[in-house]
Amino acid sequence: MKHSSVPRIVVVTRPSQYQTLLERHGTRNQAKFFVESRGQDLDEVQGWHDRFTSALGEVSRVIPKSWRRVTVDRGSLDRFLFEPGDVVVAVGQDGLVPNVAKYLTGQLVIGINPEPDRQPGILVLHTSEAAGDLIWAAGQRNPQAVQERTMVEARFDDGQRLIALNEVFIGQRTHQSALYRIRVDSDEERHSSSGIIVSTGTGATGWASSVNREREQKMHMPAPSDPALAWFVREAWNSPWTGVSLSGGRLAADQNLEVISEMSETGVVFGDGIEDDCVHFGWGQKLTVGTAKHRLQLMAA
Repeated sequence: MKHSSVPRIVVVTRPSQYQTLLERHGTRNQAKFFVESRGQDLDEVQGWHDRFTSALGEVSRVIPKSWRRVTVDRGSLDRFLFEPGDVVVAVGQDGLVPNVAKYLTGQLVIGINPEPDRQPGILVLHTSEAAGDLIWAAGQRNPQAVQERTMVEARFDDGQRLIALNEVFIGQRTHQSALYRIRVDSDEERHSSSGIIVSTGTGATGWASSVNREREQKMHMPAPSDPALAWFVREAWNSPWTGVSLSGGRLAADQNLEVISEMSETGVVFGDGIEDDCVHFGWGQKLTVGTAKHRLQLMAA
């Protein structure tokens, strides 16, 4: 398919807390009553919303009028068709970048943080004041600096696949023990555990970090750009039938982790903590986890 040479800016957002409250409660007064009954201040929540809409307005204002543009809500990303030359502008919290990253195949991403004094900005690196220069440089295919961040891919034996920027979780949807066989290179073991986490360097400061802190022997975690992954088995149970020797390690770019499910219909695999967007992982299914072919292209300057 042939695409236009005119740059297309895809602005990705998600509803603010204030918008969610209004949608849930119908009117501002009802939302105010709900929030204040829990000891919070709706004016503060609206203030956060106002800063978000101001940043969104600034991004819209600086997109050249002759360029194509479209705005996509996070909930519609799975139905949106990205073009190879798109420039993606994520306006909101850090979590918005992993939400969109799994649908991309090398498009440039600009993360805009509407509240730099309230959220860390690990992935949404820029303020709205910087948006104009960044969008122009990206549209001209002349970014000054790009962070290439490794992603993790889970491939199922039926052809399905799941890609994540932070981590992939393999286990039970419920609180029951996850039953499976795990294989790394020539080593194999049957497990009963609380599941497996396979993390990128970007995810190393999140869920994987809390798991790593609990280990007696801490693992050296990969950097976001390293073509390596770290994997952890959570709370493996040692029994005559199950082992604990394969409990974690690093995967090089050419290595894979294989998992064969021995779970019922509650076995799942999901990425970046989004359990609602899971893939069923039932008895006998085989999963291969490794470094994804595509990397997130995140504009740093």
